[in-house]
Amino acid sequence: MIAWRAGTVVSLGRRWTGAHEVLVQVGDEQLQALAYDDVVGPVEVGARVLLNVTALERGLGTGGYALVVARTDALPADPPPAPGHLVKARYTPQQVMVLGVDDQESVHHDLLQDADDLLGMPVVTADLHSALPAVVAGARHAAAAAGRPAPRIAYVMTDGGALPVAFSRTVAALREAGWLDTCITAGQAYGGDLEAVSVHSALLAARLVAGADLAVVSQGPGNLGTDTRWGFSGVLAGDAVNAAAALRGRPVASLRVSGSDPRPRHRGVSHHSLTAYGRVALAAADVPVPVFTGLGGSLDELGSQVRAQTTTLSGRHRLVDVPAGAELLAALRRCPVRLSTMGRDLDDDPGSFLAAAVAGVHAAALAAG
Repeated sequence: MIAWRAGTVVSLGRRWTGAHEVLVQVGDEQLQALAYDDVVGPVEVGARVLLNVTALERGLGTGGYALVVARTDALPADPPPAPGHLVKARYTPQQVMVLGVDDQESVHHDLLQDADDLLGMPVVTADLHSALPAVVAGARHAAAAAGRPAPRIAYVMTDGGALPVAFSRTVAALREAGWLDTCITAGQAYGGDLEAVSVHSALLAARLVAGADLAVVSQGPGNLGTDTRWGFSGVLAGDAVNAAAALRGRPVASLRVSGSDPRPRHRGVSHHSLTAYGRVALAAADVPVPVFTGLGGSLDELGSQVRAQTTTLSGRHRLVDVPAGAELLAALRRCPVRLSTMGRDLDDDPGSFLAAAVAGVHAAALAAG
């Protein structure tokens, strides 16, 4: 069931590509809400709006906004006629129609119609959306250290988390900083620079249309987990390994690591990574293992734990030791977005972001080779 509220916009907050925050007066309280520009149209102070407050009422983390469903005092203008017939968020009240890169009406349809080869493009797969900026930072650091230009990086957002890419301030900031060359939304996810029906066609578009040197595949913000072996949305990371391998790419399986998570199942290498890569991924991938050097403290113990846990993946995958020292940590600090995972930042849980960054380092080396 949906919890509904109606109110009046009293102020406008932060804005980024495709979305903006608004403060809504609902009775005697004020609620922080998020409005998607392409869904509800312009929203100004004084506008009457209908809100979905279900996640807010439950106190959820990433999804804990009130969401503006519609204005009740004005309707946005109809969009102009446009090509495309891909419907995303299908059969929900806010389904959208987009032009897919693989759509029959797309100028890229002929290129992609029989496309079947990524030509060895490295594809980094990750469980959490929060890994994305760290992977990108690692790839750019590796290229700069080797005296190479920064690689062209495409982000493929799957539909395991948020469906509108506009929910991600991370993607907006990386695009604005020039760190991310294109975003492709796959499956039911929408709002990217390019739209695709599947992860497979999204990866082909990354390589053949966007000209990416490497791609990163992860769900959008809003990981869902249930404290069960199989009930978590990040299981799709294993499917992404299979997709990359099927298209003759180079899968690079980024590990979800933590030295600070209070939950034992996520300490060291998360059970999400061990399940997704150990059971779901049927194709072989490179698994970059962070070797914490010169950082001391709890990272030495974390490194030993990670090494022991990843041996369970060695029968199917190729474990690749990648140094993770002070220079890589400094590169993460230069990231144009605030690094945060499960409420912890770089200082709270450096091992988490270093583990993601070494996947970017390794992918950049593969792309150069």
